[in-house]
Parts: sequence; structure tokens; C-alpha cells
Amino acid sequence: MKSFRKIGLIIILVSVCITVLPQSKTGLFPGGLMIQPLTANYLEPKLGFLFNLSDENLRLEIGNSLDIYRAHLSYKEFYSIGADLFTYSRLRSEKKFKFPVETIDYLFGLNFGYLNSKDEYSYGARLRLSHISAHLVDGLYNNVEASWMENRNPFVYSKELIEFITFIYYKGLRIYGGITYNYHIEPGYLGNDNYQLGFDYFYGELLSEYITPFIAYDLRISNLIEYTTNHSFNAGVKFGRKDGQGFSIYFHYYNGKSIHGEFYDVNKSYMSLGFNLDL
Repeated sequence: MKSFRKIGLIIILVSVCITVLPQSKTGLFPGGLMIQPLTANYLEPKLGFLFNLSDENLRLEIGNSLDIYRAHLSYKEFYSIGADLFTYSRLRSEKKFKFPVETIDYLFGLNFGYLNSKDEYSYGARLRLSHISAHLVDGLYNNVEASWMENRNPFVYSKELIEFITFIYYKGLRIYGGITYNYHIEPGYLGNDNYQLGFDYFYGELLSEYITPFIAYDLRISNLIEYTTNHSFNAGVKFGRKDGQGFSIYFHYYNGKSIHGEFYDVNKSYMSLGFNLDL
């Protein structure tokens, strides 16, 4: 655990350095991301909110991924080395504009990307080495009764994982699939393998090249005590270049086990309205 804390500190220092060094498309600390986040995958860096339409919960996502180094393998082939550092939290909406934080998950690690750009399409892959830990927060604690709400008690939830995703991209449509292996996980009785399949499609331009409708779906098969399926669906509009930074407003539907480690065994089904600053 101490080694992961050191890695986290290094990633933070690298992120700070990136903001003050000159940037170019290749080389050390290039601008942007060679491989954009998978739109409907919840384990991606985001900066925004999701407001549930069926209950008082909302999700706060704060994070970033950065390409530390990017280079040519050939004229149309690129590779990258980057860092990930983000959190996703569950909050509860209360009166007087209060949002107690109930649970929070942390992810940090390194990523390695490969991209081959052909004339009409491109393909590539991404490998991530990550650490995830989850924690209950005081927003879920009842001070009057001196107990945790929802019959939950804090426990150790953490995992170190290797994730491999491969994809193909053609005219705004990206189809991907991959596998994740948890080489260390607590609680120890949880499974080690997870499988993933999905797509995202950015339609092109609507009225302007800076207004882009999109749709995305992610299917995750997770080995908990038994195999379970998680469905994540997004549909919305992005303001900004479709393959770069911008702002998105979207509808989100989720069905499956909770994305939060402290609630890994709880079934969730909800619809949300999302706002995100795209990387």
C-alpha cells in the first residue's frame, strides 16, 4: 500500500509539471490525449456531475488522464505513456443546498497506448495498471444514533488491476472490447476477472462542427462471488471538437451492481442527467 501512495504522489507531481511545460503533439508532455476516454465506461477520468432522476443521489467525478510521453513508431503509428488520477463519489442531495458525501472511490495508475491511423479508419489498444480503493464517508453516518446508515459498515475494499482494451474507429464510431484482471483484491473472496464490450458514436456536426450528438453503451461482466452484468448507456450532445476538449450534456442509464466498492453487492438501476467537462 505504501508503494501505491508513492506512485500517487509521483503522478500528482507529474500532473503539476505538465501545466507549466511547453506542449506539442509528440514528445514529452504533449497536449491532449491520444486515446480519448470510453464514453459510457464509468472507470474513465471525468470532470462533472450526474444527477439521479429517481432519487436524491448524485455522482461527483473529479479526475484527469494525461499523456506524459507520445512518439511515432512509423508515419501512421503512435504510442503513448500516461497517468490516471481520479475519484468518483456518491452524494446525497438535501435542503439548503447541502450534499453530504456518502462514499468515495479513488483510482490512480499508469496507462500505455498504441494507435495506428489508416486512411479511412484507425485501431489501437490501451493497457492500464491501476489501484482502486473505496471508503465510506461521514455523510453516511448518523451522529444521533451513532451508526452507519443503510446497514453498512466500513470495510477494506481495494484492488490492483491490469486492464487491456482494444478498439477500432471508423467515421465517428468506435467499437471496443477488453479484459481486466485483478491481481490483488480485498475482500479476497471476490473474483479476479472482468470482461468488457462497448461502443461510442459521435455523429459529426449538428449546425456547427462544435456541436456533436453522441450515443454510447458499455457492457461489463464482473466476477464478484458470481458473474454479474452491468449496463451503462449515454446519449447527449458535446459542445467542442468531437475528438478533443469540450463540454457535454447527456442522459445516462445504469443497471447492475453499484460502481462503488463499499456497495459492490448492491443492485442499482437509475437514470441520470449528466454534465461533464471533456478531456
